[in-house]
Amino acid sequence: MEISQYPYISFFILVCFSLVLFTYYTVWVIVLPFVDSDHVIHTFFLPREYSVILPGMAALILILCVGLFIGVVTWKNRKPKKVD
Repeated sequence: MEISQYPYISFFILVCFSLVLFTYYTVWVIVLPFVDSDHVIHTFFLPREYSVILPGMAALILILCVGLFIGVVTWKNRKPKKVD
């Protein structure tokens, strides 16, 4: 395998992971409330309150990481003050 194919492979893996995650979440939030609570499909999913908590925590972590990145870049690019 050539080294030039690695970005395509990583892109393919990320797209597949995103599709699986989106499909799982869509079934969990949109389809599952219409299925009987004693159906066997409910064993594959977490309780419904986590459908709000997990994306909220992911958004909070994302905002924290973006803010941290902006802070580090700003700190590294600051100009030192000239002393006369």
